[in-house]
Amino acid sequence: MFSSILIANRGEIALRVIRCCKEMGIKSIAVYSELDRDALHVQAADEAYLLGPGPAAESYLNVEKLIEVIKQSGAEAVHPGYGFLAENAPFAQRLADEGIVFIGPPASAIESMGSKTSARELMQAAGVPIVPGTTETVESVDDARKIIDADIGYPVAIKAAGGGGGKGFRVALTADELEEAFEGASREGEKFFSDGRVYIERYLPDPRHIEVQILADTHGNTSHLGERDCSIQRRHQKLIEESPAAEWVVDEALREKIGKIGVEAAKAVDYVGAGTVEGLLQDGEYFFLEMNTRVQVEHCVTEMTTGIDIVREGIRAAAGEPLSITQDQVEMRGHAIECRINAENAAKNFAPAPGKIGRYVEPSGPGVRVDSGVGENGEVTPMYDPMVAKLIVWDVDRERATARMLRALDEYEIEGLTTLIPFHSALLATEQWQKADTCRELTEDKQWLKSTAPETPVERIDDDGVEKLEQQYTVEVSGRRFDVNVVGPPPSGGVAAAPGAAPKPKRTERKSGGGGGADLLEAPLQGNMWKVVVKAGDKVEEGQLLCIIEAMKMENEITAHKAGVIAELPITEGAPIGAGDPIARIVSEPAGE
Repeated sequence: MFSSILIANRGEIALRVIRCCKEMGIKSIAVYSELDRDALHVQAADEAYLLGPGPAAESYLNVEKLIEVIKQSGAEAVHPGYGFLAENAPFAQRLADEGIVFIGPPASAIESMGSKTSARELMQAAGVPIVPGTTETVESVDDARKIIDADIGYPVAIKAAGGGGGKGFRVALTADELEEAFEGASREGEKFFSDGRVYIERYLPDPRHIEVQILADTHGNTSHLGERDCSIQRRHQKLIEESPAAEWVVDEALREKIGKIGVEAAKAVDYVGAGTVEGLLQDGEYFFLEMNTRVQVEHCVTEMTTGIDIVREGIRAAAGEPLSITQDQVEMRGHAIECRINAENAAKNFAPAPGKIGRYVEPSGPGVRVDSGVGENGEVTPMYDPMVAKLIVWDVDRERATARMLRALDEYEIEGLTTLIPFHSALLATEQWQKADTCRELTEDKQWLKSTAPETPVERIDDDGVEKLEQQYTVEVSGRRFDVNVVGPPPSGGVAAAPGAAPKPKRTERKSGGGGGADLLEAPLQGNMWKVVVKAGDKVEEGQLLCIIEAMKMENEITAHKAGVIAELPITEGAPIGAGDPIARIVSEPAGE
């Protein structure tokens, strides 16, 4: 077994691996950017080394600096976590060339599965069912049109060959939408993966996203740990995961079939370590989608239902040890659900909402697990992924696990930050969730999403222009406690509460934009202005797309907040933009025009 492991990542996954190392008696070595000097993973590790400035390209993605730190620290192995360099075949090969163990599959497996077209071709040759479509990239819109008309038919999905995580994925429902979808997927593929090539699949309108956890060692043992249902998504990115799938969605026969497909896919590329085979389930048909050659964000729900430490098994496999379990020993018990607690505002189309955290209290109690990467007085920076934590619960069945999750969400306090907590609470209380629907009509319904908007403290101005704030207190009368709201001026100099009254913390949410009057539209988040689709003087309708801001690895559409004429448009494509910066001033047209 290794004596030391360097974790080439940050946030909650870095902490997850560090904790596993401590339990295994392995020295943990963290790396960090200048922005992450005080991060929890840095504090938790046995050693920590600075990589460079905040931008990932200059720190967590800087291979040469990582190699330098690995040698300096004497680390025997590297755990990549997920994201960053986790599925980077050249990095895995470079480590092998340097005599350093990469905790994951061989570079050849990463490369085979990294290209979606080569993965589809490989799986088809191995007898694994794939979604009908091309196994080679398509060069032009005209070529795509011919292929679709001859073999596939509409609707189709246009996908980036090197894509993943919902990036480089566009849909053409009709022939009229093909050119825009083709060019959009190609452009996004080039931007995020330096690969503008695309391929075509039949578009499945409302599939379930069912994946299977795989473990494999160097002794020829490959096992699966059952399925996860990850159908609750927005923009093809996961929000809620559960294991197993509801019994009326995946029965024992289908579970056995899905597991067999996963094992065959792993064996086809001589896989080693922890990985996930993702698939789509539509009308009883199950199709291979892709293989993620790393530990998944949602691996926790499988750990909760099987009792198997997936991170530990991955480390054991990389060290040349056999898996600690066989397929016959895998048993799924109860039901687990994971909610991704992201710094996002669902009511604003899931716009990222980075910021500083004040009071922070995690839920606890039976069957509750929180994997977090921040804490009180921490910060979610716009430089990286918007995840704050993963909230995972377990109980004996899906109904009771849902009740436990709702209780845990209600206990979670994150002050000063807008998160998906209100969204999760609202969705898990719906009839659609109870029936185990994909809930796509909810996650794409802007009006429903607005109903999940978090509460904000009420700010008021009195007749003299003095700001008053609503504060909540707990008072005790005759031995009974009550919550009361008091509107008054902000406290100054530390004003003591009245006898028998104690201030009660409230979960507050950071406001985006604000001020500027009814005509001014302000940026709800910090990022880069990726695209501007209107110009000054244009007439726009309420809800019309104005621009797209790229932030925290996501594209965020900014729409008009009212109908009218764009009087001012002080934004430029490619330029940085801060939260609260003006995007447009839209004035109402005079009556009669």
